[in-house]
Amino acid sequence: QVQLVESGGGSVQAGGSLRLSCPVSGYSYLSGCMGWFRQAPGNEREGVATINTDDGSTSYADSVKGRFTISRDNTKNTVYLQMNSLKPEDTAMYYCAAVRSDFRGICPPTTDWYNLWGQGTQVTVSS
Repeated sequence: QVQLVESGGGSVQAGGSLRLSCPVSGYSYLSGCMGWFRQAPGNEREGVATINTDDGSTSYADSVKGRFTISRDNTKNTVYLQMNSLKPEDTAMYYCAAVRSDFRGICPPTTDWYNLWGQGTQVTVSS
């Protein structure tokens, strides 16, 4: 059974940093797309960053460009989201997502592209 289990969330003050991790269990290597999404209360789930696990192509939401970095360690089958210069508006539940695919290039930051989801990890940024 394939599972995504996020970790690394927490509460920080504005300007702080957090690193989210998402190991994939059930596959020795997930070839395709992985992404981080977030959802604040009352809002739709939005794409934050995506990465193609095969060619390393990445994409970022405009609101996080220059502050967040998505990366992957294929030897550990794990994707990370380094979040720096956090702002109160980054407060949300963060979800890891994945899809096995032969797709190459920038992975879409849309929820319907992904069919594997984690349970989420809460990030709270106080001013």
